Amino acid sequence: MGSKAFGIDEHVIDAYAAEIRQVVDLGTELSIVIGGGNIFRGVNNATKGMTRSHADYMGMLATMINAMALQDALEQAGIQTRLQSSLNMDEIAEPFIRRRAMRHLEKGRVVIFGAGTGNPYFTTDTAAALRALEIDADVILKGTRVDGIYSADPEKDPTAVQFQTISGEKVIADNLKVMDMTAFTLCKESSMPIIVFNMDKGGNLLRIVRGENVGTLVHWGQEQTAELA
Repeated sequence: MGSKAFGIDEHVIDAYAAEIRQVVDLGTELSIVIGGGNIFRGVNNATKGMTRSHADYMGMLATMINAMALQDALEQAGIQTRLQSSLNMDEIAEPFIRRRAMRHLEKGRVVIFGAGTGNPYFTTDTAAALRALEIDADVILKGTRVDGIYSADPEKDPTAVQFQTISGEKVIADNLKVMDMTAFTLCKESSMPIIVFNMDKGGNLLRIVRGENVGTLVHWGQEQTAELA
């Protein structure tokens, strides 16, 4: 949404498409799970007093608006894409089918996963963890507004220290809130590494794929590095 209160900023989404294009040009297989907060903020007042399930389905629809916007920006940048939805939307997206998603990736297409998990009470963090495990991803890259994981909220505490690497167990013990606990537990059970990075700094995505130390690596057990295919 850029500097707007809500909605989509075309300059931001075009910048993301350019970043993704650089990574795809290296031959990297990339899938994307996108949230809907920038759309949902615009109807925030309307959801007060609404049942959680109903509001969550509205949030899933918001992710599809973002997914379609990103898909169009990527295709205008010359990238082949496929949009898969956890909810039935045959006119605009394929249904999520694991093997089909993996085949698209093998053919060099960027696969965008919309509508979260398709179930209320689960966040897009959980959708990202679930899809990453289903398609046998090497690593989850979580784009945020900050440079990585800190000892405290850097937007509130100027003395917060950034971690270059950190164990998932320490994240849980210190309640650092990298992802919601359901998503984090899924990653823990499968030892899925997570890299938290600032998605608004140009070139960060490319640097990560090239193996540079960007953001914070969350590892499980012994120290490890995320190896990207």
